[in-house]
Amino acid sequence: MMINGQKVPPLEVAVQLPDSKVAATENSGTMSGPLMGTPRPFGRKAEVLHVALRLLCMVTSVAALSFMVTAHQSSSISIYGFMLRVYSKWSLSHSFEYLVGVSAAVVAHSSLQLLISLSRLLRKSPLIPSRSHAWLIFAGDQVFAYATMSAGAAASGVTNLNRTGIQHTPLPNFCKSLHYFCDHVAVSIAFTFFSCFLLAALAVHEVMWLSKSKY
Repeated sequence: MMINGQKVPPLEVAVQLPDSKVAATENSGTMSGPLMGTPRPFGRKAEVLHVALRLLCMVTSVAALSFMVTAHQSSSISIYGFMLRVYSKWSLSHSFEYLVGVSAAVVAHSSLQLLISLSRLLRKSPLIPSRSHAWLIFAGDQVFAYATMSAGAAASGVTNLNRTGIQHTPLPNFCKSLHYFCDHVAVSIAFTFFSCFLLAALAVHEVMWLSKSKY
């Protein structure tokens, strides 16, 4: 352009976009990628740990169930100098029956969750697809954790009575004669408490997932 007979170069106009708009423009091409996929609050290692805990919980529950249902024995015991024939079986105690029922329920629950988790893990999908699913399995694990704790505590009281007899009475320690039965019951109770610990650990893991999840 010409001003007073002199040639002046054309004005250059520079427009600077705000940083936020530039960033949005740069990222617009990736919105259909991982950002739009299913969120994964935990990495694959944490998901594998979750599956391992679930598998271990199922194994301990099966062990608790197996040892209890095989707890039965016949023997002789001396009371007041008389030899009496005694027979003991898990089904003769309501506490032991309760432990068997709870253990069977935990086996069913753990098996179902394990199958679902393994299927998702093999398909490389998020282990917990939504908050509603997380709340559901968290509630189930909490309920079964309390149930296994109560079943183990109830069975422990009966087992302790069998081992010590009744104080201030001549009733003997039945486990001296029924050691096979008492040993199986003791191992079953130990596995029951271990299952309770694993269910509690799974519940904590799910709480951590819920705290990190934003959807």
